Amino acid sequence: MSAKDANNRLLIVEDDPGMRSQLRWCFDSYEVLFAGNRTEALAAVRRSQPAVVLQDLGLPPDAEGVSEGFAALGEILEIAPQTKVIVVTGHHDKESSLRAIASGAIDFYQKPVDVDVLGLIVSRAFHIARLESELNASRVTEGRSAFGGLIAADDRMQQVCRIIEKVAPADVTVLILGESGTGKELLAQAVHKLSPRANEKFQAINCAAIPEALLESELFGYEKGAFTGAAKQTLGKVELADGGTLFLDEIGDMPMSLQAKLLRFLQDRVIERVGGRQTIPVNVRVVAATNQNLKQLISQQRFREDLFYRLSEVTLDVPPLRDRKADAVAIAHAFLRRYAAPLGRQLRGFTDEAIAAIGAYQWPGNVRELENKIKSAVLLAEGQVVGLTDLALPGTMDAAAPQTLRDVRNRAEREAITHALTVAAGNISRAADLLGVTRPTLYDLLEKHQVPTGTADRVTADSASVTTSRPGD
Repeated sequence: MSAKDANNRLLIVEDDPGMRSQLRWCFDSYEVLFAGNRTEALAAVRRSQPAVVLQDLGLPPDAEGVSEGFAALGEILEIAPQTKVIVVTGHHDKESSLRAIASGAIDFYQKPVDVDVLGLIVSRAFHIARLESELNASRVTEGRSAFGGLIAADDRMQQVCRIIEKVAPADVTVLILGESGTGKELLAQAVHKLSPRANEKFQAINCAAIPEALLESELFGYEKGAFTGAAKQTLGKVELADGGTLFLDEIGDMPMSLQAKLLRFLQDRVIERVGGRQTIPVNVRVVAATNQNLKQLISQQRFREDLFYRLSEVTLDVPPLRDRKADAVAIAHAFLRRYAAPLGRQLRGFTDEAIAAIGAYQWPGNVRELENKIKSAVLLAEGQVVGLTDLALPGTMDAAAPQTLRDVRNRAEREAITHALTVAAGNISRAADLLGVTRPTLYDLLEKHQVPTGTADRVTADSASVTTSRPGD
């Protein structure tokens, strides 16, 4: 694989300095990264997303065994299942080699190292990674190209995309609800591209950006002489979209006076230009979007209820970026790739702290804010990776590194135990029933997560005290 390939990164997990030096020159045609132990390997995978990992199974602190190596293999594939991992085992250690393949490694190599043979194995792994990448890209192009640059790693966002794929072929009106910057116009374009109208025009108008006095003529057009300056007949967005799709962005900001005329169009599919008397039939699909709560506007008599029901034959709720943590990191990597080359920067990825901050930040401006932050960080980064200070995100300077699954499970268990004790007023037996475990198991968990049993006893005693002192007892 040449340096021109999109992902030419090879991570070598090896603690022997002499072997690392030998492998460095052996694979000088790749962008080689090194890690000396499991922690460093996992950090490198998160940060740089290498296509191939060459990993020794004998890692410290178990350099003479394979337990640490297998733990690293499992966690690497858990973080990045698409990564091709090649394990290096001891001489004639056939059992570990086969176990590694069963655990998800793509290939193995037994010491002593023959650089020519190992080079062929690594080259083959890169070739497979490239073919899979091209296949996935082809599938995206064929099946999901309508979604343009939209990244949907989060389950909720993927559900939105699946709904669009189902409703786009049907000629129904779609209402897209979501905060500013969540990608509502991209979704509206996807509705159009996946519909039978895909080869016709897509006309968009922002109802909040045009003064009320001009919005009607922008939508429905006007006749010559309709008002001062109307020197010729001009078609509006509705007429220009005939046969295609009309996207009404920020529909919640449309004036009440114009809502009635839009409702008539949706009901009768005819319009009248400003200053005209002739009714003009128009065949157009309408997709509307807003960042406002339309039901609240209806209660405030600022939006017509009948218009709302006409627009919302199908309603899509787009989750904000703060609720799509997986999307935030994936989109950040995409923006890094988009802007690094044009801005003349060679950046491999993000530091662990930067990734943690991207996941922790609330993103009030959603994807639009994320794009601006990444573009700025690409310019400011001094090394080969974007760091926490480069992002300059408010309140995230103390962000922790991404947690392992073990950390997440432990925290969830501790929170569940604490909550059960609170609900059970400190009664261990009752808390064990709520958690679905035995009393001895709960005591083991209390000790494991360092939840003081004295706290539970104190809560029980306090509860008993309150109980015995109730009026009327």
